[in-house]
Amino acid sequence: MLQVLTAADSAVDQAAVAGSLAASGLRVGDRVALSVAGSADYVSVVLGATRSGIVPVPLDPRLTEYEREAIIADIEPALVVDRDEKLTDLLRGDPIELDRWPRCRPMHFTSGTTGRPKGVWSGLLTPAHAASLAREERDLWGFHAGDLDLVVSPIYHSAPLRFAMGTLLAGGSIAVLPAFDAAGLAAAIDQLRPTSMFCVPAHLQRLFGQLDDAGQTLDASSLRLVAHAGAPCPEPVRRRAHELFGTDTVWEFYGSTEGQFTACPATEWVAHPGTVGRARPGRVVTTDPDGQLWCAVPEWARFVYWNAPAKTRDVWRNTPDGPAFTVGDLGRVEDGRVYLDSRREDLIISGGVNVYPAEVEAALEGTPGLVDLAVFGRDDERWGQRVCAAYVGDVEEQVLRDVAARRLTPPKRPKTYQRLPSLPRTATGKVRRTEL
Repeated sequence: MLQVLTAADSAVDQAAVAGSLAASGLRVGDRVALSVAGSADYVSVVLGATRSGIVPVPLDPRLTEYEREAIIADIEPALVVDRDEKLTDLLRGDPIELDRWPRCRPMHFTSGTTGRPKGVWSGLLTPAHAASLAREERDLWGFHAGDLDLVVSPIYHSAPLRFAMGTLLAGGSIAVLPAFDAAGLAAAIDQLRPTSMFCVPAHLQRLFGQLDDAGQTLDASSLRLVAHAGAPCPEPVRRRAHELFGTDTVWEFYGSTEGQFTACPATEWVAHPGTVGRARPGRVVTTDPDGQLWCAVPEWARFVYWNAPAKTRDVWRNTPDGPAFTVGDLGRVEDGRVYLDSRREDLIISGGVNVYPAEVEAALEGTPGLVDLAVFGRDDERWGQRVCAAYVGDVEEQVLRDVAARRLTPPKRPKTYQRLPSLPRTATGKVRRTEL
């Protein structure tokens, strides 16, 4: 059975982590790169760091050396935790006193049109802003001391980590699946009786497939909150989630690594199909003349891209509601409800993982014999979308696959390759990905 970590036990571990970091010479604002598998201890390490002003940088442990070295060079961490033993060692320090609330957010990395991963950095928070941030999450999701949050998504992603942190800060408990497995998820719900869970639509789809294949029923009555996000949810999957967990239990939200735009209870979606909900408290979502969505946020929810001031300026603008940011998605706002018309063309969402074509293209560029390349997404019944590549040149497909395997984590590697005489481009040279 999975380990259940209580808030009381985690608090002891967090103080020890803070002591270990201080004894190692780390100071407020220093970065700690975390490149290990998810666990309950991982969450304690993140909280011990953030509650002492140290900045955790969660990284996918599957990153290739090519991907990882670029990020490490960018953030210049004071400590790299790349083995489970290093994570465990942090729990053995002499405890020191912690702040009541995290003094910063973890710095998660995202890519984009340039292909170079960018750290999303929200800065060090004042005590008042730190308290506001924690209260905002608690009030929206109802975290409380009786909660048991079941973490089913990779803990280095922002949403599952945020739900786990919020639960522990509210006095609740967490349990972490070491890796997603539909049968393991069903067993955990049955045995642990969790009260909350964040997942992506692909997880729900695989859970329902497991139940059908095994002829199994699932008592999910312990769950008061099942939140899903990260990718568009197919309507049959959504409606089955409503049936299994209850419309009063299921929520969807829309956002990104940079920040959260909306939250939508299932009852709202049933009444207004297609909506991703209303703006979260303290936020205002609007559109520009091109239909691009912008979100004005409170001061504690603002961010910059680490070491990338020009890219930061590109995504922020001043509005009557205050500074607002965009991630490039298109949509509309009707009667206060937000509707997504299309995700940005330069983003592929595969199994809830954001894959940016520019990053994949940059990794494959320079391969001998490769003349031209474009990466794009196609619909996939299991994963929502799959990563595909069209290329020009006399390079063999296996050579491209080998380069991708060396330089890219599995979700980013193209699943299919197609050699073409030329790529479809506009008069200005831009690839027409929709044609591909």
